[in-house]
Amino acid sequence: LRTTEKLAQDFMNGVGKQLHEELVAQDKNNKHTSYISGESITSFLSGPWFDMYLSARDSVVLNFNPFMSFNPDPKTEYNDQLVRATNIVCSAVRFMKTLRAGLLEPEVFHLNPAKSDTDGFKKFIRWVPSSLSWYGAYMVNAYPLDMSQYLRLFNSTRIPKRGRDELFTDEKGRHLLVMKKGNMYVFDIIDKDGNLVTPAEIQSHLKHILSDPTPAPALPLGVLTSENRDVWAGLREKLVSAGNAEDLRTVDSALFCLCLDDESMKDHIHISHNMLHGDGCNRWYDKSFSIILAKDGQAAINFEHSWGDGVAVLRFQNEVFKDTTEQPLVHPGSAAAAVDSASAVRRLQFNLDSELENGIKKAKENFDSAVSKLTIDAMEFKKGGKEQLKKSKLSPDAVAQLAFQMGFLRQYGQTVATYESCSTAAFKHGRTETIRPATTHTQKCAQAFVRQPGQHSVEELKAMLSECSKYHGQLTREAAMGQGFDRHLFSMRYLANSKGQALHSLYTDPAYAAINHNILSTSTLTSPAVSLGGFAPVVPDGFGVGYGVHDDWIGCNVSSYPARNVHEFLQCVHKSLEDIFTVLEGKPISLEDTIRRYLAAQRPLLDDDQFR
Repeated sequence: LRTTEKLAQDFMNGVGKQLHEELVAQDKNNKHTSYISGESITSFLSGPWFDMYLSARDSVVLNFNPFMSFNPDPKTEYNDQLVRATNIVCSAVRFMKTLRAGLLEPEVFHLNPAKSDTDGFKKFIRWVPSSLSWYGAYMVNAYPLDMSQYLRLFNSTRIPKRGRDELFTDEKGRHLLVMKKGNMYVFDIIDKDGNLVTPAEIQSHLKHILSDPTPAPALPLGVLTSENRDVWAGLREKLVSAGNAEDLRTVDSALFCLCLDDESMKDHIHISHNMLHGDGCNRWYDKSFSIILAKDGQAAINFEHSWGDGVAVLRFQNEVFKDTTEQPLVHPGSAAAAVDSASAVRRLQFNLDSELENGIKKAKENFDSAVSKLTIDAMEFKKGGKEQLKKSKLSPDAVAQLAFQMGFLRQYGQTVATYESCSTAAFKHGRTETIRPATTHTQKCAQAFVRQPGQHSVEELKAMLSECSKYHGQLTREAAMGQGFDRHLFSMRYLANSKGQALHSLYTDPAYAAINHNILSTSTLTSPAVSLGGFAPVVPDGFGVGYGVHDDWIGCNVSSYPARNVHEFLQCVHKSLEDIFTVLEGKPISLEDTIRRYLAAQRPLLDDDQFR
C-alpha cells in the first residue's frame, strides 16, 4: 500500500499532471466528441475506447458479445416461431424508420418525472429552438442522453482486419440476413421507396426459409466470425480472393441478422448458452446485432460490443417488444402473401478452397473447445426486492452488489476486484464508466455478516448496510457524471502509448494490475421486455454476473470457467441476501447460520472428507 501511495503521488505531481493537461487540451479542441470516443473530426472511431475494442485480437464470442433475452409474448399463440419472427422483423424496421426520420423520442434521464416526463412538457420543449432546448430541460431536472450509438444499430458490421478491425455501415442496404441451419439467406424487407415490405410478404419469405430442405452445410461459414480476429482477417482476405467479395458485402450491409434455430429451449440455462454462443454455426457474430429465435419462439438479441453499449440495444429491445405485443402486424392463422418467395429469397453460396475449408474446421474446433469450458447457472431470490429495500431506505443496487461481496467472501474467504458498468450517456459520445463496488464499507459489512454475526447487534448491522448503500450511491453518481477514475487513467495511459512515451510505474504496479483483473464483472439492466441477460467472465478465474433487482425478487444469471464454482457462488449469494433481509426485518442471524458460515469460509482449506 505504501509503495502504491508513493507511485500515485509521484504520478500525480509529474507525468500524470502533464498527461492530464494534454488530455484536457485535446478535449477542449474536439468539442464535437468525447475524450474517450474520438480524437479528431476525421477519426471519430479512433479514440481510446474504440481502439480498445477494435484492436483486441480475441474472439468476440464469450470475450465481448453479450445477450439479452426477450420475455415471451403474453399471448402464447404469438410465440410461434414464424409469427414472432415476422412481427419482430416488422417492428425492427418500424423502429429504424422512426429513428432515421428523426422522430424517435429522445432518451432523457428524468430526475423529477412528475415535472418533465409529461405530455405538456414534451409539447412545450418541441417548439423550443435546439440551441436552447437543453436549458429548458435542465430547468426541470431532465437531462437529454447521447444517442449517437443508435446510428450504428442497423446496416452495420465489424470487419476483421489484421491488427485492428473496422466498423462498416451502409445505410443503403434494404435487405435482411437470415440464418437457418448454418445456411445464409437474404431478401429485401424495405422497398425501393423506403417503406416496409408488406408483413404478409415477409412472413411468406420466412416461411420459405423455414421449410427449405437444404441440409446444414458441412462447413458453415458463420463459425469464422468466432475466430481470433487476425486469423479471421486472413481467412476473409482469402474469401475475397476466391470471388466472394460481393456476397460478403451483402452480409455486411444487411439491416441486421435473424437467426432461426431448430432447437426448442429447455430452461433458463439452455437459453443463456444458446443466446450467448449457440453452436457457432447459425450465427454471424460480427453483425451489430442479431435477433435469435428458437423453435419455440424464445427470442434474444446478441450484439457486437465495439459500436455501442447495452443502453442503446435495450431501448431498441423495449420498443420492439412493446410494438410486437401491442400492435402485431401478423397473427396466428394469418395467410402468407401469395408471392414467389423462391425468387425473392436468395441463398448465399460461397466459393471455398482447401485452405478456407481447413480454416472453418479449425474455427469450429476452437469454438467447441472454448464454449465447453463455460458453465452458467441462475438464481432467483424470492423473499424480497426493490420495494422492501426502498422502504428500508437502501439502494437496491447497493444491496445486490453487497450480496456479491458477501457471497465471494463466504465462498473463497477474500475480497477481489469488482467491476460494475455505468452508462455515461449524459455526455456527448459517452460510453461507460466503472463503478467500483468493493469498498472498505462493503468489506467491513461483509466481514460482520459472514465472519462475526454474533458480535454485532441487529441495529449495528443495519447501520453498516446503510453506510454501504450511501457510499455505493455516491460512487454511482460520480461514475454517471464522469467522475470515475477508470476511464481517466485508461485514457492517460492510451495517450502516453500513442506518443511512444514510457509508461509510468503506476501502470506497472501490481496494485494496478490487480484492480484491472476483474474477478467479479457485473452488469444490470431491468426492463419489462427483458427476461434475462448474460455474458462470460472477463478473466479465466472470474464470474460474469448479470443481475436484476425487481419489485419483489432479485435474479442473477452467472457464468464461470473451471477455475470457479458458479453453483456454490450462487448458493452463497442467496444466503447473503437471506441474511440481509433477515436483519432488515429486525431479526438476528441464528447461531446455526453462524456455524454454517464458518464452515463455508473454511471450505477452500478442507478436502471433502474433512468438510463433511
